[in-house]
Amino acid sequence: MKRWLWMGAAVVVLAFATGAQAGSQENTMVLYGAPDRDWVAAVAAKFEKETGIKTPWIRASSNEMYAKIEAEKANPQGDVWFGGTGDPHFAAAEAGLTEPYCSPKMPELREWMRDPIGGCRVIGLYAGPLGWAVNEGVLKKLGKPMPKTWDDLTKPEYKGLIAISNPTTAGTAYTALVTLLLLKGEEKGWEYLAKLHKNVAQYTKSGSAAGQLAGQGEVAIGIVFLHDVVMFAEEGFPVKAVAPADGTGYEIGGISLIKGAPHMANAKKFIDWALTPDVQAIAKDFRSFQLQSNKNTPLPPVVIKHGVDFENVKTIKYDFLWGSKNRERIIKRWAEQIFSQAR
Repeated sequence: MKRWLWMGAAVVVLAFATGAQAGSQENTMVLYGAPDRDWVAAVAAKFEKETGIKTPWIRASSNEMYAKIEAEKANPQGDVWFGGTGDPHFAAAEAGLTEPYCSPKMPELREWMRDPIGGCRVIGLYAGPLGWAVNEGVLKKLGKPMPKTWDDLTKPEYKGLIAISNPTTAGTAYTALVTLLLLKGEEKGWEYLAKLHKNVAQYTKSGSAAGQLAGQGEVAIGIVFLHDVVMFAEEGFPVKAVAPADGTGYEIGGISLIKGAPHMANAKKFIDWALTPDVQAIAKDFRSFQLQSNKNTPLPPVVIKHGVDFENVKTIKYDFLWGSKNRERIIKRWAEQIFSQAR
C-alpha cells in the first residue's frame, strides 16, 4: 500500500478519535471516496452542512481503496465507499468486505444501475462507457488514420502512440481488460492484449492520466472513459471522444456500505442522500460528466456538445459479476504474461 494512503488514513482515524473523545462519535460518518478529490471533498462538506453529521474523508483510487478496506476488515474505520469503478466494489461485495443495503431511493434509479450484481450488495451511482481520447493533430502530423475499432489499435502504425492505465492501480484499465476478454472471447482476448501491449507507450497509475497524455501530445490515443475525454476537452486539450464502433464496455460507479461500519445509521442516511438528483448534479461542477444513476438527474449539456450521448454508445453485454469473481486471476495473468513482455 502506498505510504501516502496510510498517512491519509491516519488523519481520518485521528479526526474520528478526537470526535469520540468529545462525545460526538455517534454524530460522525467516515467517507471513503474514489472519484476526483475535489468532488469527494464537496460531497462530504455538503452532507455535513445539510445534516450536521461530521464527515471526515479519504480519497484514493478504486483499487487502492479496495486494499485499504480489506486491510481494515477486522476493525473497520470507514462507513461508506463512495464512487470509483464498479469492479472493485463488486469484488469487495463478493469477498464480504461490504454488506447489502436496499436504499428506498432505488426505484428512482435507472433500472440497469440499481442493483448490478444483485442482492443490493452494490448500488449504481453513475455510469460511463469506455472509449478513446484521440489527438487528431498528432495523427495527422504522423500521417496516421483515425482508429475506428479495437482491432485498429493493434496495427503496427500505432506502435508507441497509445497510453492506458495499469489495472493493478486503476479501475479504468481493469474495465478495459474485462471488456476485451468479453468482446473477443477469453483466449482470443489474451492474444489481443498481447498485441495491444506492443503498441502501448506508457501505462499510467490513474485511469484518466492516459487521456491527459493524449491531450499533451505525448501519445495520440488514450484509452479512458469517455466522460474523462469530455473533461479534458473542456479544459482545452485537443482531444476528441471516440467510441469503438465494434462495441465497448462501461463502468457503473458504485456506492457501498462497508461491512461493520462503525456509524451504520449515518452511513445508510448518507447513501440515501447521495442518490438524490440534487447531490448527483454537483458532479458536473467538478468536471465529472458521467451519466448519473437517478433518472431525474439531467445529463450535462457538454456531453452532447462533444458528441457523446452515453446512452447511445454501442456497448457490449458487460458481465459485472464475472469481472468481479475473476478479478484477482485476470490481473495476475495480465501482470505475468502481458506487462512483463518487452514492447
